[in-house]
Amino acid sequence: MIAPALHIPSLLEDWVLRRACAVWLTGLPASGKTTIGTALLQQLEHLSLEAELLDGDELRPWLSPDLGFSSEDRRQHNRKVARIGGLLLRHGVTVVVPIVSPYRSTRAFAREHLKHFLEVYVKCPLEECIRRDPKGLYAKALRGEIPEFTGISAPYEEPEHPEVIAETNFLTVDACVDRILEAMSNHGYLGDEIIE
Repeated sequence: MIAPALHIPSLLEDWVLRRACAVWLTGLPASGKTTIGTALLQQLEHLSLEAELLDGDELRPWLSPDLGFSSEDRRQHNRKVARIGGLLLRHGVTVVVPIVSPYRSTRAFAREHLKHFLEVYVKCPLEECIRRDPKGLYAKALRGEIPEFTGISAPYEEPEHPEVIAETNFLTVDACVDRILEAMSNHGYLGDEIIE
């Protein structure tokens, strides 16, 4: 299990949001996406920045209740999440999106639709994800009880050029969040003065 984020780097305490963006965290189930996304949201809120967490698993029951987990259903659900993110971005809200999003084409759609976009590859070996398995989903998938489960019976296409790679089998949550904040700054989304 990766350690929880507890500190706020003093370097960031005077930063402001210069431009709303989407931070899209992709990776295998149990790689640490939601943990990192939640910690990042807490950091942004501590800085009094407008931000919202769009967790793919939490949105699915009411946003896509009619969709299963086929490749096409996954694409449709991911596109719906991206569209909601786009609405929030238009109102100056940074969106943090922890979602498996296993297909490069879907992530390319999100990048194009959201414009101000950071892809974060939450990288963790499959063996470690299986060991963590907080919801017991890998165990069910390995028993054949969950069809088309990403990493077991369905593919995960690794990002080719993500802005951030967060290797959660090596890095703490704090370190992962710091990398994301640094990337946000480098891409002009955070700074010490507001861009009009």
